[in-house]
This record gives sequence, C-alpha cells and structure tokens, in this order.
Amino acid sequence: MSVMKTSLRNFFAHKGRMALSAVAVLLSVAFVSGTLVFTDTMNTTFDKLFASTASDVTVSPKASSDGDTPRTGRPESLPASLVEQVRKVDGVQSVQGAVVSTGVTVVDAKNKNVGPTGGAPTIAVNWSPNELRSVEIASGHEPRGPTEVVVDSAAAEKHGLKLGDTLRTISVTGDFTAKISGIAEFKVTNPGATVVYFDTATAQRELLGKKGLFTQIAADAKPGVSDDVLKRDIAAAIGGGYKLQTAAEAADAGREDVAGFLDVMKYAMLGFAGIAFLVGIFLIVNTFSMLVAQRTREIGLMRAIGSSRKQVNRSVLVEALLLGLVGSVAGVAAGVGLAVGLMNLMSSMGMELSTRDLTVKWTTPAVGLLLGIVVTVLAAYIPARRAGKVSPMAALRDAGTPADGRAGRVRGGIGLAMTAAGAAALFAAARADEAGPGSLWLGLGVVLTLLGFVVVGPLLAGAVVRALGVVVLRIFGPVGRMAERNALRNPRRTGATAAALMIGLALVAGLSVVGSSMVASATDELDRSVGADFIVQSGTGQPIVPQAAAAMEKAPGLDHVTEYRRVDATVTDPRGRTTTADLAATEPSYTKDLRRETTAGTLADAYGKGAMSVGSDYATQHGVKVGDVLTLAFKGGEKAKLKVAAITADTGQVDKGAMYINVSTLAENVPAERMPQSLLILASAKDGQETQAYQALKDALAPYPQYKVSNQADYKKELQDQVGQLLNIVYGLLALAIVVAVLGVVNTLALSVVERTREIGLMRAIGLSRRQLRRMIRLESVVIALFGALLGLGLGMGWGTSAQKLLALQGLGVLEIPWPTILVVFIGSAFVGLFAALVPAFRAGRMNVLNAIASE
Repeated sequence: MSVMKTSLRNFFAHKGRMALSAVAVLLSVAFVSGTLVFTDTMNTTFDKLFASTASDVTVSPKASSDGDTPRTGRPESLPASLVEQVRKVDGVQSVQGAVVSTGVTVVDAKNKNVGPTGGAPTIAVNWSPNELRSVEIASGHEPRGPTEVVVDSAAAEKHGLKLGDTLRTISVTGDFTAKISGIAEFKVTNPGATVVYFDTATAQRELLGKKGLFTQIAADAKPGVSDDVLKRDIAAAIGGGYKLQTAAEAADAGREDVAGFLDVMKYAMLGFAGIAFLVGIFLIVNTFSMLVAQRTREIGLMRAIGSSRKQVNRSVLVEALLLGLVGSVAGVAAGVGLAVGLMNLMSSMGMELSTRDLTVKWTTPAVGLLLGIVVTVLAAYIPARRAGKVSPMAALRDAGTPADGRAGRVRGGIGLAMTAAGAAALFAAARADEAGPGSLWLGLGVVLTLLGFVVVGPLLAGAVVRALGVVVLRIFGPVGRMAERNALRNPRRTGATAAALMIGLALVAGLSVVGSSMVASATDELDRSVGADFIVQSGTGQPIVPQAAAAMEKAPGLDHVTEYRRVDATVTDPRGRTTTADLAATEPSYTKDLRRETTAGTLADAYGKGAMSVGSDYATQHGVKVGDVLTLAFKGGEKAKLKVAAITADTGQVDKGAMYINVSTLAENVPAERMPQSLLILASAKDGQETQAYQALKDALAPYPQYKVSNQADYKKELQDQVGQLLNIVYGLLALAIVVAVLGVVNTLALSVVERTREIGLMRAIGLSRRQLRRMIRLESVVIALFGALLGLGLGMGWGTSAQKLLALQGLGVLEIPWPTILVVFIGSAFVGLFAALVPAFRAGRMNVLNAIASE
C-alpha cells in the first residue's frame, strides 16, 4: 500500500511534467481506436445496405462480374423466361426480375455529371416492389414510362435536382432523356452511389439493348422455407449455368467487394498509429529517465529508510501504469471523435457515412487501453530498473543526473553493427534481381538501420551537434556555445529526443524519394514511348461509349484516332500449354501512338490478317518464336489460330507483357454484342494543328463529361498530382508522429530546465539576461531538432534510393531526389525546434533568481 501511496503522490506532484507524455499516449491510442471505430462503422453501413437489398435467393449469370462494369459496357443478362421458371418452384412466395447497370453516366440539363467522379458508382435500376426494401418515395411517384426517372435524395440534394428536371442517361446502347418523376429516400445509409430508377421496359431497352432480359432474378421464400432449401430447389428447376446466392452469401460477396478497400485503409492507419506509438516510447522513456534522475536524492532517502529495490522499481512502474491508464482512457474517447471526423472527411470525398451507424465494439476500448498501458509500462521499465539501482548513499549527494559525456562503448558498438548490417541489407535490396527477395531485404534494411541509428544516436550526437554548432550556434557568441554544451551534456537524452523526430522525417524523406522517382520514371517513359498527342479516358474506368468514339472521329484537325480495347482469352502454345491472357486489341495506327521495342519481328506485321504479337517474357517461358502458331479461345467468342509475327520487349511499364491483335481480328471471332468497348482512345493531330485539334476534341466530347481529353503535358501533370495527393495524405498521417516528437522536445527541454534550475539561477546572477537565457534554450532546441532532421533525412534518402532500385525492376528506372522538399523539411525542422522551445524558454525566463539559486 505504501508503494501505491508513493506512486500516487509522485504522479500528482509531477502532473505537469506527465501531461505531455499523456498527450503522446492519448494521440497514439486515439489513432488506433479511431481506426477501429471508423472501419467497424463502415462495415455496419455496408452490412445494413446488403441486408436491406438482398432477397432470400438471387439468380444471376454465371459470368457476372459482381457489380463491375463489363468491358462490353453491358451487364451480363438472363432471359426473362427464367422468371416464370423460378416462380413455379415450390417454396417461392414472390419473384422479381431486376435490371442493374453500373455502366452509365447521368447528366443534368447543364450537362453536369450527377454521379460520383470516383469511388462509388452511378447505378441504373429498374423500379420494382423489391426496391421498397431499401428506399421509399419521398416525393413524386415511381417511374411510369420511358419519359420518367426517379433519383435518390442524396444525389438530388447534392446537385440541386427537383421534380420535373430533365436527366440524360448515357449508356453503351445510346443516350436517352427522362424527367424526374420522384425522389427516393434510402431507409439505410447510402454509402455514396448515385442511383436512378426507370420502369422495367425502359431499363431493358436502354441498358441491355433489348426487351426480355434481366441481370438478376430475386426470389423470396414462403414462411418456413429456409434460404438454403429454396436455393437447392431453384437450382434443380433451372439447371446449371447460373450463379445462385442466398441472402447471406450475397451479403458476404458484397463484403468481399469492399473488404480490400477497407483493409487497406485499416492497416495503413494502424501502421501510422504504430509509428506514433514508437515515437511516443522515446518521449515516455525520456520523461521517466529525467524524473528518476531528478529524484535521485529522494530515492536514495527512500532506500536509506528501508525501501527495497523492488519497491522503488514498482513505484515507478505504477506511475507509468497511471500515466498509461489516464492517457489511454482519454485516447479512446478522442478516437471516437477522430472516427467521426474521418466520416465527415469521407463524406466530403463522396463516401457518405452516418453517425447513426457509429459502431463502438467492446473490443475497441479494450484494445486501446491494453495497448496504451502496455506500451507505457514497457517504455518506463528501463528507467524503473535504473531507479531500483539507486543506492542509499545517493541521499548524501546533490540531486540531479551526472553528465554523460559519451555514450557507452558497448552501446555504440551494437549500434554501429546494426547500422552496418542494415546498410548491407539495403545494398542487397538495391542489387536484387527479383522484387520478392528484394522487398524482404528492403524491409530488413529499414528495420536494422532505424534501430541502429536509434542505438548509435548518442554516439553521433557529439560529432553532429558540434558540427551544427559551428554552422548554426557559434554566430550567437557565448549564448550559442552554452546551448551547444547543454545539448552535449547528456548525449543519451539528446539522441533519444532527436530519434523521435528522426523516425517521422525518415519516412517523409523515403516516401518523397519514391514518389518523385515514380513521377520522373513515368514522365521519362511517356517521353520515350508515347507518340500520340492526345489521350482520352474516363476517370472512373468506364469504357468509352460508341457515340463518344464516333464524335471523336469527326473532330477536325486529327491525323488518326486509335481505339484501345482489352479482351480475355485462353492462349495455347505449340506444346499444348495453356494460359489466361489479357489481349490488347487495337488498330494498326497504334504502332505510331506507342513506340514498342521488339526483340524479334516487326510490330506492324502483328496487325496483319491472322497475326499477333507476344511479350518477351511469355516467349521465353513458353519457348515461342516468330512464326509459331498460337490457339486463342476468346471469352464470349470463338477459337482462332494466330501466327506470332512479333515479340515485344517487356521493359518499362506501358503495356508490359501485352499481346497485340488487330481489332478486326477480334471482330471476326467475337459477336458484336460481346465486343469489348474501348478503354481509352489515342489520337494524333495533323502537323501544325495540335492546338486546334486539342480544342476540337474537347468540343466533340463536351456532351460526355465523364471523359477527359489530355495532351502529354496534361497527362504528366495528372500523374504528378495523383502521386502528390497520395503523398500529402501520407504526410498528413505522419504529422501525428511529428507532433508527438515535438511534444518530446518540449518535455525534454521543460524537464531539463527544472534539472538545471540552480545552474540557471547562478547564470542569471552573474549577468545572463532573460533574453539571452531564452535564446540559449531556443538554440538548444533548434540544434536537437536539426540533429534529428539530419539523421532522419539521411536515413530516409537511403531507404528511398533502395526502394527505387526495386521499382526499377518494374520499369520505374529513374532515381530522383527531391532536393527542394528535403531542404524545406530541414529548414522546417529548425522552426519546429523554435516552436518546441517557446514554453520552456518562457518559464525559464520567469524564474526568480534567488529561489533558483537556493533550490536543490
């Protein structure tokens, strides 16, 4: 009980010093808890949506693509006669045919796309009684003919749509218009899709190309009939060739569709939470190390009056337990707020999430509390052991920590060995011939060099801080020299404080190198290989509808237009070995639009009748050479025997491994209704008419806002912006670790000021002004921050360089160091140091000189 009383007394006596460490725990736990609440809420949202839309048994085509837009632009379909077959099955209470298509674009009277531009799709559906499971008509009425459409309320509110407004729907079968006859309100949260409803006849004609077809058949069971039994009976009645799912199976399939996105978000955010925890460990270790050092005399007195080592050790660990508990409880609460903030952020980006679905499972606070407390106690373990080793004789000495002029030789040796091993692993990653083993070497190198720099940090502090002192501090005269000596007084503490900042900046630098190299590599490859002047494609991956392609063909000033299609096929080599391939079907002008190097044959010959090309990797693996005949079984089409006329070099990223055929060859072997639509279109202008052709293309595609016309400069800018946006998100998440690191600098300086109270009083007594004192503390903070920045940026550039060498195996062969970013981060670190020193310097300047001299 006395241990608990002592711990409580010390904890509340130093509550101000504990506050910053508690904030570090709070932020780390908040990130973990917020991530778990956010992902659980998203799961709840989709579960409710799937549960409200799934019938007891759903029948769909065997080849259906689970919501993705097929390359034909039309969803796979079923004959309407199947509805009657299902209706006759015993146990069926009701059955409805459904038409669902995500291959549409809906625009308003101002030609503005009313669907999401990324993420969630635009969905066109036929209105049936089944829709009343998930929506209800909030105003107006259901669609009653080809001139009426119902739109969901979220889309109506976002785009200012009202009853009577005209919407134009663009699909692969053509464009058609209808007036809004009703607005539907979802009974559950709609995660962001725009949904439009047509009457069944219109949906069949305009979305599927003809009547008498459905994309799904939804059957509900009579009372007492289970879903599994109904599924079995329907399967027996209609035979094979169809995909049947119970409501539970359909919900599971829906979860699988979104699981990849959710998992990426979840594990990425938990990864950043782990980084924050790692940085927070340095802060907690520093805090308790300094508190133990400052209470050396007090601990010595406790030992002298009978406290055992275990009791002293336990006393410090109980303080850490209290710190972890307080920080973790606050962190769990903050995590719920963070989750709500993330939901609002996602809503602004097009994914709607409602606080009505906010889900806080019991595991979330349990995980948050466990992590926060365990990490805090473990971080305090070494300082606690150090406290237990304080002897009773320490009560006779002055309090404080003795100067640690140099790091231990053993520690330095271990750190150097780990750093050398990590550097060797990074070198092995850079020299790897395959991405898999190289990635393992890279991961090992990152971990070892990081740990090595952390361990060897105190050893490096002496040399690096002195070098920085010459450049940064000496110009400030005696004040600068005192700041330098203060930073060098305890290299272990300086190294630990700088290490917290080093981790965040190393990741920033490494990712900056990788991002800049990716953009530079892609730009270089575009310059070398792409000959087309213009690229037209959809930002959502939708195929280009025929009417838009026809409009491009008529644009003046163009030399040629090349449509690019992809088709799945099973390829059989001369030895009878089969493989599934994704073929590129283009026109012969594609050889002008994309400069592909060949290792054998001529690519233009691959566009001749009965000819094709293969990639060099395929040719090597299958022993294929020019003149060999391959057998292709086209998906949805026939078999064809094609002669290999060229082998393309599988270098770079554009069309790596592609097999090319003439689009006319595809048309000969695939029915017109199964022909894939163009994924993108390339075009080149007539000589001297680039500007006019660029504008003409934009004008021709103005009625189709889902497509974007880019010249090569635009395309490079888009690549740069995409990588930049991704990096900005990562930097924003890493800012959490940097915030914790700044708190560490603040805490270290604050405790250092307390530790040096008497020294500060003596300096003030012999003439050091308040202004000089504050400057000394600020300069000390700046040099610690710059020390951490140098280590972090150097480490990060090493990581990034090795990672780029691995990316070179995938065709991204240009290494680019973003020196402006590196320089800005380094200079910014100095300002971070200045900011961190504001409060400690202000408190030091307000000390009473006599009281400071009299302190012990």
